[in-house]
Amino acid sequence: MPNAANVLTLSPGIIGPYRVLVVDDMATNRLMVKAVLEAQGCQVVEAESGERAIKQLLESNFDAVMLDVLMPGMDGFDVCAHIRHQQGQEFLPVIMLTSLGNPDDVARGFESGATDFVTKPYNNIELVARVKSAVQKKRLIDRLDDTESVLFALARMVEAKDQNTRDHCDRLSHMAVVFGRSLGYGFEELDALRRGGILHDIGKLGIPDGVLLKNGPLSDSEWMLMRQHPAIGAELCRPLRTMKSTVDIIHFHHERWDGSGYPEGLREYEIPELARVFQIVDIYDALSSERPYKPAFPLEKVVQIMEQECAKGYWDRDLVERFLDIVLTTPEKLELPFDAQQDPSARIFGSVMKRDLHDWDRG
Repeated sequence: MPNAANVLTLSPGIIGPYRVLVVDDMATNRLMVKAVLEAQGCQVVEAESGERAIKQLLESNFDAVMLDVLMPGMDGFDVCAHIRHQQGQEFLPVIMLTSLGNPDDVARGFESGATDFVTKPYNNIELVARVKSAVQKKRLIDRLDDTESVLFALARMVEAKDQNTRDHCDRLSHMAVVFGRSLGYGFEELDALRRGGILHDIGKLGIPDGVLLKNGPLSDSEWMLMRQHPAIGAELCRPLRTMKSTVDIIHFHHERWDGSGYPEGLREYEIPELARVFQIVDIYDALSSERPYKPAFPLEKVVQIMEQECAKGYWDRDLVERFLDIVLTTPEKLELPFDAQQDPSARIFGSVMKRDLHDWDRG
């Protein structure tokens, strides 16, 4: 049994103890790892083979997997690859326990999706510290994922109130990622645009339905209230530091290049670039879609109006020209490639990022 004085203490926290799956074909090895982790308050489940581990991962949730590399049947590399690719558990920590010190074996492990390696014979302190570090990151990601899911659900409640804007959020997410991809943005910017498509109007949760769904023009006081929805939405999402760029989109997507927009009256480059990119897509969708007060305009009229509004100083001319180039040369890229009734979040991002790069170059 390990000496408790020589190992780190794991604090289970308010969301329960760490649940760890220990996978090794040798019972003595499993018992040694189990003893170390259970002494620190972890819940440990054993699997004597890779096949058994796969089954248990389908049946239960775990915070981490301690995985031996050398096993008969499915070895550790195969199990790890299965977890990542067949089960789609991208963020589940998989810590490989191995006596293999060859750099090629380590490289193969990381290629199969391993989070970390612990070399046998291992030090108890090191083993516990690596589990603790991996699980803390995983639980943070879980909480962020849960929070984003709640925000997305709230945003869709806003969209559901108005049947005339059906699929508006899905279209904006897709088109914004397409536009951002053409501008050469990286993963973080594209993900912010994806989120912005869903969340840009979440602040309308703070607007009374009598104003939000009013048939006919708004009064001056009602319009002043409506103009607060970008600031309300930004405050809802601001606590999530990972949403910094998305918050900028939510807060400033109604600003105008000439300073006549709202809620802050920013002008030109004071408006964050992603907000300027997103507002162009938003305007395009509003013009090209049917609304209670207007039909869906034909492409020629949409382009004409956007160019006229550029001339008036509403939008960033360079970005509008680059977006209209997509509209006029490869409009099919802007079309949703899936049934929007399905969950949009993962597909919107993947459908754009997985396209063949040569196809984009031809566009």
